[in-house]
Amino acid sequence: MWGLPRGRKSPSGFSPSSTAEEVTAGIDGSGLVAIVTGASSGIGAETCRVLALRGVHVVMGVRNLSTASQVREKIVGQVPTAKIEILELDLSSMSSVRRFVDNFDVLDLPLNILVNNAGIAFVPFKLSEDGIELHFATNHLGHFLLTDLLLEKINVTAKESGIEGRIVIVASDSYKHSYREGIRFDKINDESGYNSILAYGQSKLANILHSNELSSHLKEQDAKVVVNSLHPGAVVTNIARYWGFLNGLLSSLGKFVLKGVEQVSLRS
Repeated sequence: MWGLPRGRKSPSGFSPSSTAEEVTAGIDGSGLVAIVTGASSGIGAETCRVLALRGVHVVMGVRNLSTASQVREKIVGQVPTAKIEILELDLSSMSSVRRFVDNFDVLDLPLNILVNNAGIAFVPFKLSEDGIELHFATNHLGHFLLTDLLLEKINVTAKESGIEGRIVIVASDSYKHSYREGIRFDKINDESGYNSILAYGQSKLANILHSNELSSHLKEQDAKVVVNSLHPGAVVTNIARYWGFLNGLLSSLGKFVLKGVEQVSLRS
């Protein structure tokens, strides 16, 4: 789970303590367009900030428009030239995902980068408006549909621009802690035997399987789009807000053992 010690550098020259700014130093992203889900806090907000800093036109996919507006104002305060759009997106709702894509199409923008970052963790059992267990709906199915609906645009953009496209799926080392059978396909929406930790792990396992299969599919098509999933490391965010004890512990001890969001770099 912990990977390299925080100060030790990998062959790339970066370590778990490297910041996104350090990793992207010297990159000119002007002319590129990126969608980032879960963009109003944590990893998503920092990803938007650094992308904007590098000249990328950022589209924030968020549930809370008010919070996202505050994040955008903060980024623009640091990067006056930032180009940032905000569109409503609730990944637990398939109709919301479709509306988001429709609204993105209205912007008439290309799409070079898709960062599937939004997620929930350790929530009590609940079904989405579509009747799907909430972890699986939000963390996997919503992103699966979003990616599918945007894939043609990403492919076309890569082909026409000559710039390789990127789809980044933020998974987690917690995929190792799924149910014994892996993904309980016949019991996804079954409250019996539900465990919030295992349900989260199950959704992250689905993220990785989706990434691997989509990557293979695009390679077979000789598409100029790279798909990767990643474990961002143990990071202090508000994703554990539903698990009171863990959230309190992380808030108290996190600075000693966990990374801050500025030290997360989606190097995919």
